[in-house]
Amino acid sequence: MPSFASLLDPAYDPLDEPLTLPPQPAAPRRPSVPLLATAVPVVGAVGLWLVTGSMLSLWFALLGPLVAGATMLDGARTARRERRRSREETDAAHARIAASVDARHDRERERRRTRHPDLARFITSETEIWRAVPGRSEALVIGQGGVPSGLTVTGGGSDAASVGLRRRAAVLAEAPVLVPAAGGITLVGPAVLAGPASRSLLLQACLAAPPGELRIVGPLAAADAWVEALPHRVAATGRRLAVVGEGEPVPAEADSYIARVAPGGPVPPGCGTVLTIDDPAHARVDSGGQIHDVSVEGVSLAQARHIAAGITRLAGELPGSGASAAAPVLLAPLLEGAPSDALAAPVGVDGALPAVIDLVADGPHAVVAGMTGSGKSELLVTWVLALCATRSPRAVNFLLADFKGGTAFDALASLPHVTGVITDLDGAGARRALQSLRAEVRWREAELARVGARDILDPRVELPRLVVIVDEFAALLGDHPELHAVFTDIAARGRALGMHLVLGTQRVSGVVRDALLANCPLRISLRVADPADSRAVIGTDEAAQLPGGDGAKGVALVRRARDSAPRRVRVALSSPADVACIAERAEPHRPRRPWLPELPQRIDLADLPPAAGAGFVLGLADDPDHQRQVPVVFGHEDRGILVVGAAGTGKTTALQTIAAQAPQRLVVPSDTERAWDAVAALVDEPPAPGTVVVLDDLDALVGRYPQDYAMVLAERLERVVRGAGDHGLLVVVSAQRLVGPAARIAELLSRRVLLGAGSRAEYIALGGEAAHHSPDQPRGRARVDGRAVQIAVAPAPAAILGEESGPWIPEPGVTGFAARRSAAGRAMLGEWEAAGARIVTVAQAATTGIGELARSSEPVVVVGDGEDWQRQWQLLSAVRDEHVLVIDPSVGADFRALSADRMLPPYCAPGRSRAWLCRDGLPPERIALPRPGPAGERAPEEDERARSVA
Repeated sequence: MPSFASLLDPAYDPLDEPLTLPPQPAAPRRPSVPLLATAVPVVGAVGLWLVTGSMLSLWFALLGPLVAGATMLDGARTARRERRRSREETDAAHARIAASVDARHDRERERRRTRHPDLARFITSETEIWRAVPGRSEALVIGQGGVPSGLTVTGGGSDAASVGLRRRAAVLAEAPVLVPAAGGITLVGPAVLAGPASRSLLLQACLAAPPGELRIVGPLAAADAWVEALPHRVAATGRRLAVVGEGEPVPAEADSYIARVAPGGPVPPGCGTVLTIDDPAHARVDSGGQIHDVSVEGVSLAQARHIAAGITRLAGELPGSGASAAAPVLLAPLLEGAPSDALAAPVGVDGALPAVIDLVADGPHAVVAGMTGSGKSELLVTWVLALCATRSPRAVNFLLADFKGGTAFDALASLPHVTGVITDLDGAGARRALQSLRAEVRWREAELARVGARDILDPRVELPRLVVIVDEFAALLGDHPELHAVFTDIAARGRALGMHLVLGTQRVSGVVRDALLANCPLRISLRVADPADSRAVIGTDEAAQLPGGDGAKGVALVRRARDSAPRRVRVALSSPADVACIAERAEPHRPRRPWLPELPQRIDLADLPPAAGAGFVLGLADDPDHQRQVPVVFGHEDRGILVVGAAGTGKTTALQTIAAQAPQRLVVPSDTERAWDAVAALVDEPPAPGTVVVLDDLDALVGRYPQDYAMVLAERLERVVRGAGDHGLLVVVSAQRLVGPAARIAELLSRRVLLGAGSRAEYIALGGEAAHHSPDQPRGRARVDGRAVQIAVAPAPAAILGEESGPWIPEPGVTGFAARRSAAGRAMLGEWEAAGARIVTVAQAATTGIGELARSSEPVVVVGDGEDWQRQWQLLSAVRDEHVLVIDPSVGADFRALSADRMLPPYCAPGRSRAWLCRDGLPPERIALPRPGPAGERAPEEDERARSVA
């Protein structure tokens, strides 16, 4: 392994071959005087003159000086050109070498920074942390400054350009200045400067060497309490590093230390490196006898805590460390210095820095995907707490919906920011609360319009932002599929209204439709099982490739609309102490809930306002779409109302409530005989207009009649209902099941009050929607026109009972009595005998003659069964036409043959000693027969007989 001295040696890790400067160009020689060229023309001219004697020959002597001058001028011009060319070539070479020096310096600087990163480089490149690079953990970057370069520049001359270029190449500016990590490093300066620098050096040491290779020992000053969060503090092995505060001694067990000393204070003995800080951009380091001017790096206390949390998280992910559960990323350190603008909040760490998500700038809506156990609920809880920590309930409110059957949001209910926590266990209440969001949209639009604003950013608007968070959106839609339209509407219009959606789901494909997903630009995905879900959320398969187990729990991939690729975030975890602290510090302001309280389980009619005009109040209706609760009123214009539901759900109460308000009412009795008579009277003589006709348990009443009577009764009721509008009647009917005749009559009733049912299938059969069924809804809770209604309770109206007529006694004259022979019949005839009647049989009457019997002064009763009477046809005709014929229900099968009447007689209930009286061609009427026996009841065999006849 290279020594520390080799790290500072410029020759260490040489770059390319040395650069060579061109030699300094030599000055060109001055041109000499051409004496020979000048003398030859002169000598020649003189010779010619001597020979020829011509003076003209002497003119040639001038050519010598002229040629010499021209030659000297030409040489000077050539010399100037050579000097200029040499200078240009030298300058170009210097420029090329200067550019090469800059490029090689950049490469050398990058190599040095890659080999020995400072803190900023470590936290922006997580892959560099704890990399096994030779010599990295043996040196620390004390700052940035000029250091000897490994670049060599040779050649050149003594000119200023060459000297300057060689000096420039020899020094690498703005390079990491290294000091040995072993031994001691003392920082001298004010605490406000020395503290950030010492934190930077300590974090750099911890990012260069993992726990096990480096451990932090010794006591900590109060200003260094944040160091306790580092995993190196609990490491058992490694080089021992101490953090020494001002005036504190260096621990004896420390192998190295980082100490802070006030200006003018003593430096610990044997300290090899002293950094004197005047200001962050101007500091002086003395290490190993070498002095450098540097600019130092510093971090705040909040930043140090954030980075320490990131180091702890990375230590937990080390294979075999087992520290992932013991050293999670905690929310509390992230909240210090958290942003308070818009809806920005730290939800975890990105590398060693806080990962901040702004629901306004990055949203306005978000989708959070993650399979079970990936940490989705923890992310949502952390997100809520981070937003509540720095904002008032007047600024932001939350509606939390947990649809995965858990209690993920229960702890958040105590926060004043939370308007409500609903779960899938709430059933209809959860649907009602979420459906109320439509009304919230309209209310916010009205508030904006009231002040003339376009969106919530207008300073005139004083509305809190409302964040709706759903954990397991797929389950919500499974229970209430119709709510998808509500969320789609909010997603489309929520930005201007200050409404935000955060939708958590295990699966996105096939659950969140495109219209909703398109308005959710903020995408967060934890581990998912299907690559298609990962692509649907963040555009890549990365979320499906996250490893399973605790190592990947809480690892989220966040992608905003402006991001080219998702970024990896470790989600912070909260604790009950965080919730309690935020709730205690929050402003005690309870925000406006976006929905009204649920309908009460009991409402007295007297507590509701009376209906206007001639209407009837049924109860109080819940209208979550308009955030109101209003009375439900029926009127005669409705003509018919069907109240349907299982036994014990409040059908009779609903009928009593309407009947109690009717000045004119006709209640069809539950007694079969009285009901038959009442319905017959309704058909024959309709009551006065404005009358309310009340019939309880229609299906049960019809079911107690024999088939032929049930058909006639149903036909008569249909006629009453069909004619209700013409006669000004309001018919109110209740039923438990809509089958047979009851189903036909129910179709004629224009309004329906749907109470509870025993099962979802029965509820749907009664005409309800599956989403509205609730197995535990309170008594009196109904649906009218799709709205939930609590039926009001009114005192039961006084029953209008007809007087029960006494037993019929034969009158003087002949009375024919057709009945089956039985002990009860004989006992009843004994009662008539005791009243003065003479009893004769049909055979005796045929022998005596009807005329003879009619002349008797006492009542004569001619008795026989159906066959006896039909064998004596003349006697039967005479009695039927001129006297009285009484037919017992025991021979009801022969009624038409005996009475010669094709119409059904009035209904006679079995076991009540009834009979039909026929005389004077009038319709038969029901009479009461004497009840024999001490108890006034028939014998059991007579009851059985009567039932068999019926």
